[in-house]
Amino acid sequence: MYLNDVKNVLIDVLNLGPAGEALTADSPLLGSLPELDSMAVVTLLGALEERFGIAVDDDDISASTFETLGSLAKFVEEKAA
Repeated sequence: MYLNDVKNVLIDVLNLGPAGEALTADSPLLGSLPELDSMAVVTLLGALEERFGIAVDDDDISASTFETLGSLAKFVEEKAA
């Protein structure tokens, strides 16, 4: 349910363009997308908070959150519930 919306936010924030459309739930993010550096993570989290009306605490975030597009979408879904 959240996968496409999270993917669209990711594409917008990282300016991935058409290449971002190829991302699937299993696509690795952190360490695989050069655009996703530490500053981009902060920007991305802000965009996700705004888009989905969620609040993300520093304690909520781990490397596993950004492991794949699917893990990030699941994280957003759980925060929005």
